[in-house]
Amino acid sequence: MSLSPNLLASLARRAVELTAQGADVIRLDVGSPDLPPAPHIVDALTRAAACPDAHGYQSHRGTRALRLAWAQMYARAFGVQIDPENVLPLLGSKEGIFHLSLVWLRPGDVALVPDPGYQTYGIAARFAGAETVALPLLLESGFLPDLDAVPAEVAARAKMLWLNYPNNPTAAAASLTFFERAVAFCRRHDILLCHDAAYTQVVFDGGRAPSVLQVDGAQDVALEFNTLSKSHNMAGWRVGAALGRRDALEALLRIKTHADSSHFLPVMEAAVAALTGDQTWLAERNAVYAARRDAAVAALREIGLRPYPARASLYLWFPLPPGWSDALAFVRAALENAHVALAPGILFGPRGEGYVRLSLVQPAARIVEAIHRIAHILDRSPLVT
Repeated sequence: MSLSPNLLASLARRAVELTAQGADVIRLDVGSPDLPPAPHIVDALTRAAACPDAHGYQSHRGTRALRLAWAQMYARAFGVQIDPENVLPLLGSKEGIFHLSLVWLRPGDVALVPDPGYQTYGIAARFAGAETVALPLLLESGFLPDLDAVPAEVAARAKMLWLNYPNNPTAAAASLTFFERAVAFCRRHDILLCHDAAYTQVVFDGGRAPSVLQVDGAQDVALEFNTLSKSHNMAGWRVGAALGRRDALEALLRIKTHADSSHFLPVMEAAVAALTGDQTWLAERNAVYAARRDAAVAALREIGLRPYPARASLYLWFPLPPGWSDALAFVRAALENAHVALAPGILFGPRGEGYVRLSLVQPAARIVEAIHRIAHILDRSPLVT
């Protein structure tokens, strides 16, 4: 297949160019946490890295301590009992999401993907030669897909269903009842349910985000992808895991033995510290995000923009201002004229057109400054590019 350039990456390159030219660019485009991991996680890494025998290749299955730590986290956070043998460490969840499609799908198969949604779901399916069928995520349905609307002939060919809640880019949440319906749908049609659970521990307002594995029998149907990137501010460490359905894990492991060489042992030991150590700092971190959200929502409303309510994730999702119909043009205008980097909704699929995603990855004062800068371009015509 031909591979078009990554739109967000090209916008990010332009932000870097402007910064190099001396512009004060406020980056709200990429969902990369700006806050550090807890000190005990970094301490575990440095202690392990000082050991002379810590620098060789490791098993693709990771250490048993790491698999057990993921299982313990699921027991603590979700009340789910997972056999550590049903845990596969990943080099970040994105790697596993991509590789699973390559090994699970064949030409002629269908992958059901959300629109708007994380691009990797559909791109990986197309790399495998499979067909993608979009599941519309609409405002009036709370950005949840209508699984009952999937045509019978499509469901019969579908081999994977991708879900992601709390959601990127919309910040929508899903209930356990919705997951129960999704598990039943996938069981009925013999579909692998893949849930990208990257934001389940980034929640606000006293809320909780369920795991799909909380549904009775889900481990026979579903594979959940989790990551420390968002939950523990460790995006650059590339530590994730797939948990649940055994045959899917075995398929993913097979391709990983050809594609990578596992983690650095000190990173795995630090991940164990992250998963099993003090977790109280996460509530403090989430309170920071909630304060940023509140400041951003207030500032957006001041300039006439109404974001979708966000009770989880790192994002605000808001419609284009009146007079604008092209999200990419708006985002380019914000970058060039206001030096504010945002993500255009069209990046996430055709139904993302008309929306913009803002990442809560700067201090509240900087986010408010960015929104005030945007106010000055709202009456301008879109840039011609």
